[in-house]
Amino acid sequence: MPMSRSLIDLISILDLEPLEVNLFRGTSPKTSWQRVFGGQVIGQAMVAACRTVEGRLPHSLHCYFILPGDPQVPIIYEVERLRDGRSYATRRITAIQHGHAIFSMMVSFHNDEESSFNHQDKMPDVPPPEKLTAEEISKQPFFKEMPEFIRRYYESDRPIELRPVELSRYFGKKIEDGKIHVWIRTAAKLPDDPALHLCALAYASDFSLLDAAMARYGRTLFDKRMMPASLDHAMWFHRPFRADEWLLYVQDSPSAQGARALARGTIFKADGTLVASVAQEGSIRERREKPESETPAG
Repeated sequence: MPMSRSLIDLISILDLEPLEVNLFRGTSPKTSWQRVFGGQVIGQAMVAACRTVEGRLPHSLHCYFILPGDPQVPIIYEVERLRDGRSYATRRITAIQHGHAIFSMMVSFHNDEESSFNHQDKMPDVPPPEKLTAEEISKQPFFKEMPEFIRRYYESDRPIELRPVELSRYFGKKIEDGKIHVWIRTAAKLPDDPALHLCALAYASDFSLLDAAMARYGRTLFDKRMMPASLDHAMWFHRPFRADEWLLYVQDSPSAQGARALARGTIFKADGTLVASVAQEGSIRERREKPESETPAG
């Protein structure tokens, strides 16, 4: 059976070229985007870190986006081995383009331990992904008016499948509590490598997260009047999962001020198991229209 194009793309995105000890090179897929997708840099930096640690998996990452990435130029990832202790290992990864750092991340690795403390929040009750297929959504009267970018969520050639629950917000409906839900998974099956599934989820975790800040206003970051940009990103991995099985991404934004918004996310397996938590702050600016006096004469 031929391999899915989307799976080939995701694996090729996350498959870095080793250049030297602790030094790797990653490339970007050919898209129309003007800058590198932030999740790609997170995922590639995670891969670079994982290749320098044996016998342990990441449990958390904290990173900053410093400069926009150029999708036409390879990204160099430099890994610093800060610690290799009995229980924990720590790595610092710097992504470099044109001689400048564009991204910095710290990743902590941990040996799995037994503990008498084990609790988690409950997964919200939302429609399952099977009720949100393109076929099911096409039956809704608003389908023909659905924005093109939402229609693309259901195309099969994307590395990550997205099935939003609150579709009405794309038509201007405000979500009063700001909480939104999106089912996510890789578009095709991944190899049985736990580290790869962690890196794939780190890649996917940047999709739509800042959009939670717009839910209270009945707007989206896809609005051409918006100028969104991720500033930082943090993620904690709690329990085992597969990124190629449906995961519910629960998102909200507790605060927005000063052209910055904080977004949070929790990610659950379909059986209700909490597998990861995410937090991100981003810049959310509106484009300013030039005064008529500055408008060139036509």
